[in-house]
Amino acid sequence: MSTSHVVQVSGLNKSYGKTRVLTDLDFSIEENTITGLLGRNGAGKTTIMSILAGQEPKSGGRVSVFGAEPFENADVLANMCFVRESQKYPEDFKTSHVLKTGPWFFENWDAALADELVDVFRLPVNTRIKKLSRGQLSAVAIIVGMASRAPLTIFDEPYLGLDATARGLFYDYLLRDFMEHPRTILMSTHLIDEVSNLLEKVVVIDRGRKVLDTGVDEARDAAFTVAGGAQAIDAVVQDRKVLRRQSLGGLASVTVDGFADEAIRARAAQHGAEIGAVGLQDLVSAYGLIDDPAAAAITGEPRTRQNATEEVTR
Repeated sequence: MSTSHVVQVSGLNKSYGKTRVLTDLDFSIEENTITGLLGRNGAGKTTIMSILAGQEPKSGGRVSVFGAEPFENADVLANMCFVRESQKYPEDFKTSHVLKTGPWFFENWDAALADELVDVFRLPVNTRIKKLSRGQLSAVAIIVGMASRAPLTIFDEPYLGLDATARGLFYDYLLRDFMEHPRTILMSTHLIDEVSNLLEKVVVIDRGRKVLDTGVDEARDAAFTVAGGAQAIDAVVQDRKVLRRQSLGGLASVTVDGFADEAIRARAAQHGAEIGAVGLQDLVSAYGLIDDPAAAAITGEPRTRQNATEEVTR
């Protein structure tokens, strides 16, 4: 394992009985970076995070965190914080109890930051955890994740319960604290456009397989859109892989895999079509349509990994 890689995954497989949920995954996460693990519900994101956090054994392949197998490895887990909205606590625990026990588990625990975030999120510290609202539970989880300052911090969508204002505060504090105290952060989210400016790298998972593994800047160049008359678009993208198609009357817009080269641009100009950029949210959504039974109705053609992108690594 490279010394710059905190996480190295090779040929990872995971099955529950006869059901395969992860298939031959390969990716790595460099030290002191923020990586997004993205994909649709059921894609396998939480399973991946649970394996990295040592909470589940793998079925095959190799997983290395800080140079060692994480499952039942106390040395690895001591340098990691894994938080999610559904975190379990003792029945009688209050928020204050969670914050007091933080230093027991996290060597770099910052009590001052935890107290500051309690005020920022207006979190009641003397209310029992089981009485908190969904948004308050989200706040508890992200406070633990940030105040832990663990060398590897994994956020499994604990911020979904926050309102837009609170999420914005979380993103601001996370970026500021990351700049002052660099560490490795892995986060999954459905609010992709909201976090795109935080991320340096994205790993996109669909049905347990990796479909994109690249830097965020490169991801924005991984596809493009063509909009215009339906027949004109067909002429423009005739030899390219279409990830997604949307139609309204005689107009259409398609998301196309790859870079918009000079040939595509020339054909677009000839047929009066417009080429545009793809947002990260739309790109992940387009990859999520691969092999989807409903995708033929959306794209107008069968969607398989043979006529779309099986795996993109840039």
